[in-house]
Amino acid sequence: MHPFLEFNGFLAFAHRGGAEEAPENTMAAFQAAVKLGYRYLETDAYTTSDGVLLSFHDTVLDRVTDRQGELAALPFDEVRKARVAGREPIPLMAEVLDAWPDVRINIDPKVDSAVEPLIALLKDMNVLDRVCIGSFSAARIKAFRDAFGDRVCTSMGPGETARLRAAAFGLPVGRFQANCAQIPIKRHGLTLVDPRMVRAANRRGIQIHVWTIDDRGEMERLIDLGVHGLMTDRPSLLKQVLEERGIWRKS
Repeated sequence: MHPFLEFNGFLAFAHRGGAEEAPENTMAAFQAAVKLGYRYLETDAYTTSDGVLLSFHDTVLDRVTDRQGELAALPFDEVRKARVAGREPIPLMAEVLDAWPDVRINIDPKVDSAVEPLIALLKDMNVLDRVCIGSFSAARIKAFRDAFGDRVCTSMGPGETARLRAAAFGLPVGRFQANCAQIPIKRHGLTLVDPRMVRAANRRGIQIHVWTIDDRGEMERLIDLGVHGLMTDRPSLLKQVLEERGIWRKS
């Protein structure tokens, strides 16, 4: 098992730091989740026009900040003036990785331009044991596997997820490079997370992490189903559910 996945409790991820409880993908959100006791954070990697690597999700500033414009078309000197929810700066990815040495970070490189800067940053900071890379782009995931081999934890791209789903129905699908499947309950109207899928993953030593789960009933149902982790915008609620079940982290 990759060190990223070794944990003495259920894997609870604060999605974008807990987007319903604090300004998403900001140091304030991540700090709030860490203060709650979270040791898994989820974030996104995006680059400015001059190649500065940020923790940010959208293609544009408009939705979550007090400024407008396409992130990829703006230099960092402009982007650094934006405030998420009108008050929090957009953090550098290096800041997020450096701030909490005992916290693990799940990173989704949202664009191709984020791949090489993120690879360089991971090499420079020597943090592969506490980072997992996930993406809808198989090519982006492959770039990290090519750069680091099995030293980097990766989740499944769409093709691998489809193969795991086929394996759940007994079809021969070959081996997987991914360490985990980070998936929604449904995709394009098709159910992905069900008992067959969990059993297929368990047989192959692959963890299933489900996003983005903000409803107590769904949290309870998925835990009962046997998934290994949940990503949530409501970290306080997920912590409460896990504590009630005695599966919140033990140290």
